[in-house]
Amino acid sequence: MSLQIVEKSGEGLSRVYGVTVPVAELAERLEARIKEIAPTLNVKGFRPGKVPAAHVRRLYGKALMSEVVQQALTESTQKVLDDNKLRPAGDPNLTPEGDIEAVMDGKADLAFELAVDLMPEFEPVDAATLSLEKPVYEPTDAEVDEAVADLAKQNRTFEPRTGKTVKAKDGDQVVIDFIGRVDGEAFEGGTANDVELVLGSGQFIPGFEEQLVGAKPDSDVTVKVTFPAEYQAAHLAGKDAEFETKVKEVRAPVDAPADDEFAKRLGLESLQALKDLVKGNLEQQYAGASRFKLKRALLDQLDTKHDFPLPPKMVEAEFGSIWQQVQQDKEAGSLPPEDKDKSEEQLEKEYRKIAERRVRLGLVLAEIGRGANVTVTEQELSQAILAEARKYGPQAQQVFNLLRENPNAQAQLRAPIFEDKVVDLILSKAKVEEKAVSKDELLKEDDLPEGYTG
Repeated sequence: MSLQIVEKSGEGLSRVYGVTVPVAELAERLEARIKEIAPTLNVKGFRPGKVPAAHVRRLYGKALMSEVVQQALTESTQKVLDDNKLRPAGDPNLTPEGDIEAVMDGKADLAFELAVDLMPEFEPVDAATLSLEKPVYEPTDAEVDEAVADLAKQNRTFEPRTGKTVKAKDGDQVVIDFIGRVDGEAFEGGTANDVELVLGSGQFIPGFEEQLVGAKPDSDVTVKVTFPAEYQAAHLAGKDAEFETKVKEVRAPVDAPADDEFAKRLGLESLQALKDLVKGNLEQQYAGASRFKLKRALLDQLDTKHDFPLPPKMVEAEFGSIWQQVQQDKEAGSLPPEDKDKSEEQLEKEYRKIAERRVRLGLVLAEIGRGANVTVTEQELSQAILAEARKYGPQAQQVFNLLRENPNAQAQLRAPIFEDKVVDLILSKAKVEEKAVSKDELLKEDDLPEGYTG
């Protein structure tokens, strides 16, 4: 492929090249493409495979030239990287120069600027030199019993209250019919019959359940509420409403004893089997928290043990993603408490440091993984796609097919698998000692390392 390449700048890890593919090269490739497809065409007025090249050019010239240009961009970009022995940190940015329409019409050279960030050269730390503590915690018998008791409470039954002075209490279940009105008009979705509502459960909008406390069976209550400003149905958000409510029955909660019969209702053979299952779930939860803490400690060490120039475009992209979320949180009033009183300048400075940390750690893990030939198998990727698709319930198969056809989505699913495999590799070589900690200590949220805030 004949093309002209000029290095325009080469500071630090950034390189910019001017690349020109001559119009004659494009024309030659276009002619070759026309000759390639002409024998396969079936055009009205011509025998199959006998369509003249000039007619093919008139019919498909623009589309074929678009293919030629795209192929030229891909091949010339790879040639620049190969000829200059460059290891790109991310995809190069291509900026067209000149009149692209003239290029598509076959009247001008294809000229573009190629900007690329390079992978920094560094020697990753030897994993065998790392020492880490792994916090561990085992669930106690009392904790398991408490969790089983909570299960029983969640699965309690309700029986009708009897007597002459029955009144609904907080925690009771009421059976109700209701018609909701806004400005005197019944609204869609505001009418229902035989609804079972546990008072104090927070199942209905704020203020509704409280007004039914004290209600008697076979009584009528007018419930007056205001829909929250952020209510999901926009036409009701912030509106005052009245619900004509018929209380048909008041039921008292009946706690289910945590015994063998209760376990059998849940599909298990005995109370001991239920306790074993609950204990296993707790152990799995605490093992996940332990793994998270250990991984965080490892990343902190990898961060402090590496200092090398970072590809500027990668840092800007990472910071841009973080900063966009910060701005959204700020507008929604949901910034973390520690950030609420900080200035814009201070927040930007801190989150830029976090972006640099993420890029640095990403490069370190990528380099360690590359050196150890760590890969993500097709089976692992398929399992990740399947797990992601299952989150969408009835649309799972459709989502699975979409993910299977989307390289960018696959890359996003592949990245955390690769990272965890590299982390496992490092931990298998590092010195890891287990340290027994309390439950609170294990589940406590970690602060950022020193130097990233304040």
